[in-house]
Amino acid sequence: MGWASCAATGLGALPGNDPREAARIVAGELTDCPHLPELPDRGPGADPIGRTCSLLPMTDFGLETTPTGWRITGGDTKVMRRAVSLRNEDADELQEQLQGYRGPIKAQVVGPWTLAAGIELSGGERVLRDPGACRELAAALADACTTYIGELQRRFPHCDVLLQVDEPALPAVLTGTIGTASGLSRYRAVEASVMEGALRTVLAAAQAAGAWTIAGCPGVQVPVRLLVAAGAQGLEIDLVDRLVSDEDLGWAWEQGLGLLAGSVQPTWALDGRPITDTRASQAIRDAAHRLGLHDQRYMAQVLVTPTHGMAALTPDRVRAVYAACRSARRALLDERGEGGSDDD
Repeated sequence: MGWASCAATGLGALPGNDPREAARIVAGELTDCPHLPELPDRGPGADPIGRTCSLLPMTDFGLETTPTGWRITGGDTKVMRRAVSLRNEDADELQEQLQGYRGPIKAQVVGPWTLAAGIELSGGERVLRDPGACRELAAALADACTTYIGELQRRFPHCDVLLQVDEPALPAVLTGTIGTASGLSRYRAVEASVMEGALRTVLAAAQAAGAWTIAGCPGVQVPVRLLVAAGAQGLEIDLVDRLVSDEDLGWAWEQGLGLLAGSVQPTWALDGRPITDTRASQAIRDAAHRLGLHDQRYMAQVLVTPTHGMAALTPDRVRAVYAACRSARRALLDERGEGGSDDD
């Protein structure tokens, strides 16, 4: 795995528009697995799709904004230059905060099928309509991830890079439930083998570049077997809302996959009361007992996370959620008899 023992991290999205404050929160609260902050409140280019597309070659995949999102256009655009600038600013601030840090560090990108479902071709239909364009987009993303991982390795030379590939649209693409531009029909469902192939292209490139890869479908039921077949080394799963079947979860856990285990609901921080370590770790402990995985070595495969991004919270409440993730980590380590501090 990309980490040595049970750890705590975040999923990406944080509130506000101050990258320095975001970097301080991450570096201060997530001392055993920080992540690259994302600040979507800054607008187009700071959103997940725009941020990921800022990694692509603009000669082939320059983007412009439309009333419905993003559209491919020829060449460089102002909004994409801004996206590159924002991403670099975020990395600069975190690099400054993590001087001397040694350990795993996580970055996030949107996967090829969510990009294909979220970006329009010049005629207004989604990339999803054109199988050739989907293949080209996946190949470009694979190359972009290779370059991006190299950049992170230079910025953080003593860190192991974890790459989280988010595919929230993947189940809808698989079942053919995404509507066309006219709204009168839906795009044809994509075969599982085709989906696996495109995602495998991206994950394999990231692994070849030296990253450890995690895949997930935030906010929807996770197609565990498909993600594992595509080569994911870890899975991002919301255990509070149980967006995965016990059969698939147990199979993946026993296979030795890493788990970004969503165990803390960000809304729990809204009442201002501390989130106990029992509550913070409950979903993980319940899953382990439900599945009969009583050997605590399985907890070493876990990265404790919030269940979703936290762009809607205040910075103080983000800190409370991250403190709860650390508390859950501590509770799980105590069950293993390891104890330890937040700074292990």
